[in-house]
Amino acid sequence: MNETRSLSDKFFLVIKGLCMGAANKVPGVSGGIVAFVGGFYEEFIYSLQKINGNAFKLLFSGRFKSFYRYVNGAFLSLLIFGMLVSYFSVSKVLDYFLERNELFVWAAFFGMILGSIYYISKDFDHWSKRTITAGIIGLIIGISISFLSPARENDNLFFIFICGIISVSGMTLPGLSGSFILILLGNYVLLLVDSVNALYDTGAELIVGDFSFTENQERLDTLKILAVFTTGSAVGLVSLSHLLSYVLKHFRHITTAVIIGFITGSLGVVWPWKKTIYKTDASGEVLFASNGKEIVRNYERYFPDFGSSETWWAIFFVFVGISILLGLDWYGKRRKQKS
Repeated sequence: MNETRSLSDKFFLVIKGLCMGAANKVPGVSGGIVAFVGGFYEEFIYSLQKINGNAFKLLFSGRFKSFYRYVNGAFLSLLIFGMLVSYFSVSKVLDYFLERNELFVWAAFFGMILGSIYYISKDFDHWSKRTITAGIIGLIIGISISFLSPARENDNLFFIFICGIISVSGMTLPGLSGSFILILLGNYVLLLVDSVNALYDTGAELIVGDFSFTENQERLDTLKILAVFTTGSAVGLVSLSHLLSYVLKHFRHITTAVIIGFITGSLGVVWPWKKTIYKTDASGEVLFASNGKEIVRNYERYFPDFGSSETWWAIFFVFVGISILLGLDWYGKRRKQKS
């Protein structure tokens, strides 16, 4: 852990939180990749692991400063602050561009994941029969998840809690997109669109002293769902971090090989050239979610038309995505040279 962070380090930590938050919301992109490539993945896992029985003893006994130091609070608070800001700002910008320039956004993400595969594997010199097998298993799992079909929406609170645990997998497991898993479970719109919008609207009303939402049963139900989902996410974040900390400590090379394979397999999720297949009723009419958007059933992938200028612009954005990762690599090396 880094106890003495410069002002620029703190600023970039918030920026990394912004990137993690934005990545976590986009189906197919993992916030864990941002942590891995940004060079703070192990500190992130280690800090979450410190949220344990000893931490709660310090908290409940009123030793707040000791609790803050014990859980690496300076690191976690800045990172989580960046994620929260991202949820209501950067992610809104992403939503805007996904609606208007979807191909180019997916192309940039595809490039970022290509860059992350290069970044993680370039210094990995531990290939053996065991690690190659682990990498192939990760690849197969990643590809399999990419082509699964989404389930129907389910607002059962126990299921919502499980969704919360699963959704944070993208923050702790590089390459596994929590938001894409929510699409497969059928609850992406409910938990990452409707619930967030309900919280945003409620906050805006509270600021102006409007408490009318207390009489809106639909809003209250959605806020209750968000509370259960958030609780599940917190439980999942801490429990998965303990598991991953153990795995990284005892099976480091095998875990890295699985991650490389898994991220490579997940390229199918963010393949830019795809047609969205929407859910329809018996008469063929497209079904809409509660937020007025079409319900996504799956994606039909195709090879690009190289005679189209749009294809070449998309390829340009693939290289933009790769450049972003190379820039993070450069920043990480520069920081190591200074320390």
